[in-house]
Amino acid sequence: MPIKLGLSLPQMKQFNLARDLVPVARAAEETGYDSLWVFERTLYPTPMTQGLYNIPGLEWPDAYRSVADPLVTLAMAAAVTERVRLGSSVLVAPYHVPFQLARWFATLDVATDGRAIAGFGTGWSTDEYAAGSVAPIGRRGAVLDETLDIFAAVHGPDPVTHEGALSTIAPSEVGPKPARPVPVYLAASGGAALRRLVDRADGWLPVGMSAAQLTAAWQGVRELAAERGRTRPIDVCVRANVIRTPKPFEGEGRQPFQGSVKQIVEDVVAHAAIDGIGEILLDLCLTSRDAQELIDVSGEIHAAVRAAGV
Repeated sequence: MPIKLGLSLPQMKQFNLARDLVPVARAAEETGYDSLWVFERTLYPTPMTQGLYNIPGLEWPDAYRSVADPLVTLAMAAAVTERVRLGSSVLVAPYHVPFQLARWFATLDVATDGRAIAGFGTGWSTDEYAAGSVAPIGRRGAVLDETLDIFAAVHGPDPVTHEGALSTIAPSEVGPKPARPVPVYLAASGGAALRRLVDRADGWLPVGMSAAQLTAAWQGVRELAAERGRTRPIDVCVRANVIRTPKPFEGEGRQPFQGSVKQIVEDVVAHAAIDGIGEILLDLCLTSRDAQELIDVSGEIHAAVRAAGV
């Protein structure tokens, strides 16, 4: 079965949400992409107080100076598509009230006849946490755990009830219910996050590694799942943060999904060959100057991947 291909929607500074979102979403569906995705950044510190991904000295991309709200963006894409699945990679769970977030995803799912995917992470930006979160950054794991509890309750049968640190739901009818259980995917790289993944999630959202590194990490996830008694499969959607260059990247130091279209396609093919990898999400927005370039390049890459037999 061919690898599924996803595409990130145009949320960044260089795009105009009112003008660009609809043609990109429609073109992706017509091209044959299987899914459309959003991500979350809420502010851009000036001056920078923390490196990107909490890596000291790593600059935040200029395009992050303005990133459209992911929930609004996803809802807009839902309204103009019919087939593609609609997911987040990722929403930072502690930036959202869990009860409202659960209701939002249930509504999106029923409105799209079962196309929603809830992808969550815990975030890393202390500035974003300080500006708007339901709890301090030190409690981010506990917030995600309660968010998952509330999702299960709200999406499950009535009467819904929950009592936790963030929310108390008296026995109530809560609707609408999703068209089917909304899949929950988690970003996780180690420790408690990986245990949460294998214990509670439907899928995994690994980011930015080589095919060899992903093979090793995926083997570790499967071994942990076996140790903890998980029997159902884990879906895997690899996030490829593409850095496209006009000419091929030559010499040492090329990162995964960095370089010419041909090199990017080669990376997609290598990742698709890993047993158990079901989907690759291509984020082409960072190096696309406008919506038309995003449409053109996403179409070129999709055609080349399929021509390669993947």
